[in-house]
Amino acid sequence: MQRRSFVPGAALATAAALAATLTSCTGGSGSDSAADDTKSGDTAATTQSAEPGKYKTLPEPCGLPSKNTLRRLLPPGSTGPESPQDAEKVYAGTADITYDTDRRVGCRWKREAPDGTRHLRLDFERVVSYDPAVSDDDKAQNVYGKKELAAQLPAGTGSAKPSPGDGKGETGNQKPGDQKPGDDAGTGKVTDGGKASPAPTGSPTGPPSTGPSATPGPDTAPRVLDGLGDAAFLNDKLITADSGVHRDVTIVFRSSNVIVTIAYDQWSADKAALPDSKDLQDKAQALAQELADRFNE
Repeated sequence: MQRRSFVPGAALATAAALAATLTSCTGGSGSDSAADDTKSGDTAATTQSAEPGKYKTLPEPCGLPSKNTLRRLLPPGSTGPESPQDAEKVYAGTADITYDTDRRVGCRWKREAPDGTRHLRLDFERVVSYDPAVSDDDKAQNVYGKKELAAQLPAGTGSAKPSPGDGKGETGNQKPGDQKPGDDAGTGKVTDGGKASPAPTGSPTGPPSTGPSATPGPDTAPRVLDGLGDAAFLNDKLITADSGVHRDVTIVFRSSNVIVTIAYDQWSADKAALPDSKDLQDKAQALAQELADRFNE
């Protein structure tokens, strides 16, 4: 039998090819492992989101204030006794029409009397952040802060500092002068909040000689409120540019991821008798504290 001759060069070439193949396979496996680690890390990062808000739903607004509180805010007129049916209709309120009652609800009341008309409105907004890096509470604080800035409280009384990163391009570097008062802040032409525009022609040029003062005192001026929810402020405006004189008191407070707005006003049929700041503010604050306590139950 004829033996085949051994060729060293061919053996070396075969060994080199085998080594290259093994190295290539090993490198590919390492690359896949690294890719898997990166993907798993990204997945972990995206699943870490900010904490959700405390509240998942909103209460039924018309039934939230107690009847005794509503009677104090909306007292009957002095023309005589009121029938139970009429009283029930007034205090039942009218619910706002909303399309998502888990996100926003409201209710309105109106009481007509010979000496003027009183209106009460409640608005509840549940704030949800769709940015995983921003919690619902932080987003709600941003919304609340903008409302406080829009109210244009007297210098030195505000505390709102909206957070800059809410994922919607909103920033916290706005100044009160950059904001226009919204519906919640009151939009009358003549006010007593310290930053009012001049009175239009034909409107009263000065306070009446009788009745409560047109300018709130130090204890009733627009201001930040302590001990009400997580943050709160009160605004008070006297409007004389309309057909009648009315004082509008607004309280806005935040409880976790819910913003509550109370708008309470009294129209005076007699322009010589201005609605009293302290009376309206005390009643509005009592309602605000009652609502805040209900949220904390």
